[in-house]
Amino acid sequence: MTRAHAGAKRMFVSTNFLLFLLTGGFAAAVNWGSRIVYNVWMPFTAAIVVAYITGMITAFVLVKLFVFTKSTQSTGRSIFFFSLVNLVAVAQTWIVSVGLAYHVFPSIGFSWHTRDIAHLFGVVVPVFTSYVGHKKWSFRH
Repeated sequence: MTRAHAGAKRMFVSTNFLLFLLTGGFAAAVNWGSRIVYNVWMPFTAAIVVAYITGMITAFVLVKLFVFTKSTQSTGRSIFFFSLVNLVAVAQTWIVSVGLAYHVFPSIGFSWHTRDIAHLFGVVVPVFTSYVGHKKWSFRH
């Protein structure tokens, strides 16, 4: 393998990150979809948090099974750090979702499915910070 080819190969994202995106994408869909259901029974701001917890449980199981399979930490320790990383992520999700739905979108006159679209952006924002946090703390090996 030439040096140029090896360098080009390193530019692509890791398999673990791609698996994280896939499992996280599924968990994000669970998060986003469950928020719509929860919103029938509770206010938008509360539904965001409850849906995030639903997605977080889904994500933990999938990430442990398919992404960070070489982790040597105990499940309890992984759950602890997974929860801490996700506390930061849920704050990011809530701030972006509420900020867009109640402040940004109304100020620019955007009114089509504002809560759904705001929440979709809110769910996507913490992808990269979560990956780094889970790799370094939740599923360290």
